[in-house]
Amino acid sequence: MNYIIAGIGLITVFLLAWLASSNKKHIRYRSILIMILIQIVFGLLLLRTSIGLILISGIASSFSVLLEYAYEGIHFVFGGIANPGTTPFFLQVLLPIVFVSALIGILQYTRILPLFIQYVGLVLSKVNGMGKLESYNAIASAIVGQSEVFITVKKQLGAIPENRLYTLCASAMSTVSMSIVGSFMTMLKPEYVVAALVLNLFGGFIIASIITPYEVKPEDDLLDQEKEERQAFFEMLGEYILDGFKVAVVVAAMLLGFIAIIAMVNGLFSAVFGISFQALLGYVFAPLAFLMGVPWHEAVQAGSIMATKIVANEFVAILDFTKIQGQLSERTIAIVSVFLISFANFGSIGTIVGAVKGLNERQGNVVARFGLKLLYGATLVSILSGIIISIVL
Repeated sequence: MNYIIAGIGLITVFLLAWLASSNKKHIRYRSILIMILIQIVFGLLLLRTSIGLILISGIASSFSVLLEYAYEGIHFVFGGIANPGTTPFFLQVLLPIVFVSALIGILQYTRILPLFIQYVGLVLSKVNGMGKLESYNAIASAIVGQSEVFITVKKQLGAIPENRLYTLCASAMSTVSMSIVGSFMTMLKPEYVVAALVLNLFGGFIIASIITPYEVKPEDDLLDQEKEERQAFFEMLGEYILDGFKVAVVVAAMLLGFIAIIAMVNGLFSAVFGISFQALLGYVFAPLAFLMGVPWHEAVQAGSIMATKIVANEFVAILDFTKIQGQLSERTIAIVSVFLISFANFGSIGTIVGAVKGLNERQGNVVARFGLKLLYGATLVSILSGIIISIVL
């Protein structure tokens, strides 16, 4: 029965993407089928084999070690602030972003990350049937973040057509940056976080190739990365540390605002209608959760979390999710966890538009015009990843 529901879910996702397609006649179904099979293979490898479990255990252990190093700095600066036996969310989950950002800066400075991103992107371009630029951008987005990635390709940003620009932005919104992956692993099971990163990578290509299908001519299939001015090592390190702290503070501010507003709206809805706003959204999103493979008796709770992620952001949704995980089956926990690992929310539209507009005013306006379509596609990517997980469990 689970496979039948998953099959219906896949058909629904592809139908929804097809309805929004700008060029239905040029959809490359062969490439899409190959990428779906790759998703299933990776899902099985990561969650159902001893090799995958060892790999995930190694990744989780590595992030655990990195977080321990991060806590050394946090305890030195903020030691004594926390109540005995407790650690504030800002200190435990958000501040480690500062250390991870610094580490990414070091890997960038030594040219290890750029080479890794470029060559993995070249391999991906052979599979997805898209250009080298799109593949590079997808890998880079998952490492440096949805705003910073456009800086690395700004030389080509002004020249690419709208359909290719949509793919670049969809990849950025469908992933999460490596600097906050460790934070997610403190709240969700590492195996689901890792699986989501891989599935969303291919899912972004699948949905984008349906919504905006195109072929890249060989003469246009070029990758011209923006070369940053060489900085002194400690100048670079200081910038990345400050960038990481800015991210932590911004996320904290967003959480303060969104959680307070959602609490207020929930209170108003409960007083007027006898049901909270989140509970109402749960009923709206319950059918989607069910098609992803969530058992029907848990679909309303799962749907509420899914809606919170889209309306607010992934951190707010994960915090709510951690409060109810004990009431849910492992199957639902896996599906919802994977759905939550992306930047697909309304706030990200503004983030991406701002990032592109800061580099190219005209292209930023183009992104603004297809902003809702961008969120629509990125949400379908998250749903697709959840369905793939339900198939391989």
